[in-house]
Amino acid sequence: MLLLQFSTSHYCRKARLALGYKKIPYQVQNLTPGLHILKLKPLTGLTTVPVLLPQKTGELEAIADSTRIFNYLETYQSDRPLMLSNPTQQTQALLLEDWLDESIGTATRFVYYHYRAGEGKSIDPSLSSQLVINIVRRQYGITPASVELAQKRLENAMTVLSHWQTQPYLVGDRLSIADITATALLSPLALIPYYRQTYPWLFEKIVTIHNICGETLPPGLSS
Repeated sequence: MLLLQFSTSHYCRKARLALGYKKIPYQVQNLTPGLHILKLKPLTGLTTVPVLLPQKTGELEAIADSTRIFNYLETYQSDRPLMLSNPTQQTQALLLEDWLDESIGTATRFVYYHYRAGEGKSIDPSLSSQLVINIVRRQYGITPASVELAQKRLENAMTVLSHWQTQPYLVGDRLSIADITATALLSPLALIPYYRQTYPWLFEKIVTIHNICGETLPPGLSS
């Protein structure tokens, strides 16, 4: 299998965690933002990553979107399931995944790139890095006002996910799509001191799940 990705994308990290958890061998191809459209548009009709290429006769040529990748991996290999057998719990996990994808992942992006352009500029002050950061900020309309709204969403998310402090999984009695999604989409916050200091339990959980999935820890958490 081949995963087409941006190396820094937290949505692509979500796909890598799922592949790692299921112990499915894969390779990655890192695309260049902007130029990636030339490769992805003919494959999927879309311009977003991640995209999984099963590279197997009789299979779909390309699978776009991390949620669709999750669903495909369940049909590809039943071992180490990402979905919960209890229908009520699985519905809860799906609702969490959708909320994290559509609201919290976006909020993380806004707060992270705002930080990298300001207080966190010293992480990588190179011209190329700052150019990418500024392109992302313009592309998504990241402004002080939108960042303030994103920060409020993240505070709400920490309240919703706070029970993770006292139980190993967000839903049910084993790891699911909810845990992997929360782990991936909140991982960029590890570089921001406020979140590391205020929510240490979150980053302990992120480290644990990365280790379970055999995925390299995100920046800010690697030794």
